[in-house]
Amino acid sequence: MPKPLSPRSEPADSASGSTGTGPSARSADPLPADPAQVLRALVDFRGELGERMGIEITEYAPDRLVGTMPVVGNRQPFGLLHGGASAVLAETLGSIHAALTAQPGRQAVGIELSCTHHRSATDGLVTGVSTPLHVGRTLATFQIAIVDEAGRPTCTARLTCLLRPAATPDSARFGVMNPPPG
Repeated sequence: MPKPLSPRSEPADSASGSTGTGPSARSADPLPADPAQVLRALVDFRGELGERMGIEITEYAPDRLVGTMPVVGNRQPFGLLHGGASAVLAETLGSIHAALTAQPGRQAVGIELSCTHHRSATDGLVTGVSTPLHVGRTLATFQIAIVDEAGRPTCTARLTCLLRPAATPDSARFGVMNPPPG
């Protein structure tokens, strides 16, 4: 089972060692500052649906999260990439990106997703790039551009997440990306 992560860490209070964000922030491992370390940690945090869809997280920087998804296995009956599959890729990337940008003690919850489909894809991989449009204390909005292997746009999506106070100590660790217990 992957070890849970905190989205961000705050400097510890020198007297108590506490971050001041509650027990969940102290018990979770803080997110590494090095983007390469974050990317390695994200391999196990794509969720059950992301795993079924074949989504792979391939690049991370604070202002960019990139992932791929195969077209084969995610097509509708006419042999085209299913629009819902593009939405799953977009929401997966945007939600992970929101969790990574959330302040300690907060968790990201998607509240709106909109997708515009530009053209079809029939094989190969599609690549999604999530970039923040706005990151505040309580709301974060991301644009996710999805392209085919030729670099042609297949879908543009926008995801808005509520960055709410974590409901439980476990939910404060990397938002809802924690695997189920057991």
